[in-house]
Amino acid sequence: MKAEIVAARDVRVELGGHRVLDGVALTASPGQIVAIAGENGAGKSTLLRCLAGLQTPSSGQVHVLDGPPVDAAGFWREVALVGDEPAWYPGLSVLEHLEMALSVHDGGRLSAQAALSAFALDGRADQHPLTLSTGQRQRLSLAMALIRPSRLLLLDEPERGLDADFRARLGDLLRAYAADGGTVVMATHDRDLATACGARLVTLEAAC
Repeated sequence: MKAEIVAARDVRVELGGHRVLDGVALTASPGQIVAIAGENGAGKSTLLRCLAGLQTPSSGQVHVLDGPPVDAAGFWREVALVGDEPAWYPGLSVLEHLEMALSVHDGGRLSAQAALSAFALDGRADQHPLTLSTGQRQRLSLAMALIRPSRLLLLDEPERGLDADFRARLGDLLRAYAADGGTVVMATHDRDLATACGARLVTLEAAC
């Protein structure tokens, strides 16, 4: 069996005296897509933040890649995160944002031009991201994560703002990433997307 990329065991998180996660377990191996489902307040985003090293659990163990996740450059060379909308760089166009992602990571899985096509941003290359629609900006955020080399992709509600046609296309893109040996863990309300990309579904219940 392939070594686990993600292993979270008995994870508990309390924020402001409120229990957000209570004894959560999650594993994911290379080539797997895991979809975390659950009602609002069940802790989906908090669990992703734990996996990204942005939230320290109150107790339990979280291992990502070769050890505990850390918010450090070496970790982010291997891990790509799409969560809240990023702060877009002033003066850089859509194409230049993609080219910057490639230059920072010394190459990538797609060229910038190929990413424009794959993420339905043809004709938007010279625009600034803030002139795009919400769905177009989400596609750009996803493109910037998927264009670069990584071993783990963490997605917080990647379907946000996307129309039905592109949600189906996203399923194809995530399956291709996993087929190349990548691991995907995503929090989602869209069970159709989870089914489309062949994800293993993990449902969180709200902590008492």
